[in-house]
Amino acid sequence: MQTIIIILYTLSLTVIFLYSLAQLNLLFNYFKAKKKIDNSPVYDLSNPEQTPFVTIQLPLYNELYVVERLLVNIAKIDYPKNKLEIQVLDDSTDESLAATQILIDDLKAKGLPIHHITRTNRTGFKAGALKEGLAIAKGEYIAIFDSDFVPNPDWLQKTVPYFKDAKIGVVQTRWAHLNRDYSILTKIQAFALDFHFVLEQVGRNFGHHFINFNGTAGIWRKECILDAGNWQGDTLTEDLDLSYRAQLNKWDFKYLEEVETPAELPIAISAARSQQFRWNKGAAENFQKLYGRLLKDPTVSFKTKFHSFFHLLNSSMFLLVLLVAILSVPVLYIKNSNPAFSSIFRITAFFAVSTIIFFICYWVTYKRIHGGGFKNFIKYIAMFIAFFSIAMGFSVHNSLAVLEGHFGKKSEFIRTPKFNINALSDSWKSNIYLKKSFSINTVLESLLFLYFGFAIASAFYMGDYGLITFHIMLFCGFGFVAFKSIFSRI
Repeated sequence: MQTIIIILYTLSLTVIFLYSLAQLNLLFNYFKAKKKIDNSPVYDLSNPEQTPFVTIQLPLYNELYVVERLLVNIAKIDYPKNKLEIQVLDDSTDESLAATQILIDDLKAKGLPIHHITRTNRTGFKAGALKEGLAIAKGEYIAIFDSDFVPNPDWLQKTVPYFKDAKIGVVQTRWAHLNRDYSILTKIQAFALDFHFVLEQVGRNFGHHFINFNGTAGIWRKECILDAGNWQGDTLTEDLDLSYRAQLNKWDFKYLEEVETPAELPIAISAARSQQFRWNKGAAENFQKLYGRLLKDPTVSFKTKFHSFFHLLNSSMFLLVLLVAILSVPVLYIKNSNPAFSSIFRITAFFAVSTIIFFICYWVTYKRIHGGGFKNFIKYIAMFIAFFSIAMGFSVHNSLAVLEGHFGKKSEFIRTPKFNINALSDSWKSNIYLKKSFSINTVLESLLFLYFGFAIASAFYMGDYGLITFHIMLFCGFGFVAFKSIFSRI
């Protein structure tokens, strides 16, 4: 049994190390991209003959709290009205449906080319709504915004021009965060998303590897969507699915780091859980659906296949982190009771370099958003520790989502409740979309909180502090997630 534990522990650390090397390569790509001058051909939108027709799609489902902010903001988009249409793809089943209709009627009376499109069922969920809207869309290009996004008026002016390159299928922009500093929960979500939108998207795009349309704050060439097989609702992340199918069909993607699109982060732990579940399960579903096809494609380079492997399995790292965490306690006891394994432990200590790589990569991202300097570096260290602690605290929840994705268990597209709140207050707790429920995951997280408390005590008992920092982070992470889930219950 001891040998099996050591083998599983070492293999998990090895895969995590390979993942960190992929991230390190993206960091090098990021630095190279910063030095490159963009000479992409662009449309001159001041010339009506070069101004293409654009359709903006706004998929909605029971968005009572944010729909007015969304529509008022979209009405400010700076683009010729004779070259623009707005589709409100509304699958709502509650009171927001009538409220949205009133808002749309008012905007239409003011001359905005906006249409309210409803369905009698949610076939295909968001993907189904986008597909139905696409069938009647007049635009050559299709911009998509989720309900919690508030693009700046010049958003189309900054994105549409890049489609002059006929190979470009998608232009994706970077998410910004309206309520980044609302709480520790929003801060760590922003920390993680910034890493994806700064280092990963830029690094992959510069290296000509597959990137993903992020479901919102991006714009598609209609021809690209159709050529790739249109929207499909057989995974929970239809955006990642279509992105890979489009790039397998040799469409290029353009990522614009400098163009920010502000959005709201979930402020309740239940809302963050539902979002994390959908993203993590959907990534696993897409690995099962697409990676075999990508692996067999002789026109895709080995390096792109390597990066795509870890891109699609990004969420599956939670399984390995959870496995390493759980095994680390028996490993601590094996280390102190069986000298025969001493050489193995000296080798596994090398994998601490993974942490160093992640620390450097996340610092580059943090500095890009917040600036450098000693004070910001100290703040970064605290945020890095908090982020990884709480991320590990979510590992049970996310691992179960990943397992469901890999084993093909189907589930509904669960929307993330939106709040439209920026200041610290308790008013959000009356949100009618929040579900008050107790999950078995919370029981497991509570037990792991106690388990890693035992691990910390064991370190003092044996006088071996090699893993104590790791165990303290796990203890705090599982404690945070469990207590927030139990006492907020929303």
